[in-house]
Amino acid sequence: MKKIITRTLTATALLLAANQAFAIEAPDRTECIAPAKPGGGFDLTCKLLQVSLQETKAINKPMRVTYMPGGVGAVAYNAIVAQRPAEFGTVVAFSGGSLLNLSQGKFGRYGVDDVKWLAAVGTDYGMIAVRADSPYKTLKDLMEAFKKDPTSVVFGAGASIGSQDWMKTALLAREVGVDPRKMRYVAFEGGGEPVTALLGNHIQAVSGDLSEMVPYLQGDKIRVLAVYSEERLPGQLAEVPTAKEQGYNLVWPVIRGFYLGPKVSDEEYQWWTDAFAKLQQTEEFKKQRDLRGLFEFNLRGKELDAYVKKQVSDYREQAKAFGLAK
Repeated sequence: MKKIITRTLTATALLLAANQAFAIEAPDRTECIAPAKPGGGFDLTCKLLQVSLQETKAINKPMRVTYMPGGVGAVAYNAIVAQRPAEFGTVVAFSGGSLLNLSQGKFGRYGVDDVKWLAAVGTDYGMIAVRADSPYKTLKDLMEAFKKDPTSVVFGAGASIGSQDWMKTALLAREVGVDPRKMRYVAFEGGGEPVTALLGNHIQAVSGDLSEMVPYLQGDKIRVLAVYSEERLPGQLAEVPTAKEQGYNLVWPVIRGFYLGPKVSDEEYQWWTDAFAKLQQTEEFKKQRDLRGLFEFNLRGKELDAYVKKQVSDYREQAKAFGLAK
């Protein structure tokens, strides 16, 4: 009996030692790449992670946020795959717009299978906004003016033709029977620039994401005409009407999350997956998510990978309808 107990203890010790040998500690240096200029949704996504990790003490040193604009994520995607594929401490922010561009082949030779999809941290919704002193008080006002004379309204957004911001505007145009190719659409880099252009009266409407408007909702500079959700959103956003309730059949959720380079090891990938699992249960994270106008949407690891690949497939079908993908 004594020998059996001794053997059991020895086996347990060996198992614990093996587990410790394979345990991965937090990366010494962490970085979040926001694939746009400061001020937009990618910036918001990185700041959410940066602050949450710091407040929960999940890492020892503050996470660095760096900006890598270009192609609504294409430059960052190519950089992480081709030049920095094995950096354990580096995560890159992505959104539904990134997935839409991937579906159209806008990230060059790399596709949806070329990175490790890590975690989704929330969902946002598309919206359309005008200046507070705009003559367009409702979405119907705007769309009737646009239908009467498509050249009378200049739409601006933080992405090029074929992007999700363009697609949302094109779907609205289709709702009122206007050829999307007749739209006056100005593409900016990142979500902050079109707001500046709107406030400067250079464009008449911004097509973007609701979280990007949250900092402006308390002032008297911008009016959100519609949010593209199934139902009105809670809290401070409850006063924003949906497009659907105004007679326009447009619903557009925007996932926000992170991916890692393709050569990050399975153990390192698992460390991040576990870190997000713990982080997303904390009150600090939930508070930071709410402050940024995001709604709960927690997917990690294989579940996120499956979701992303289905979204890319669905977006490809939508893009084909506008002649933007094969």
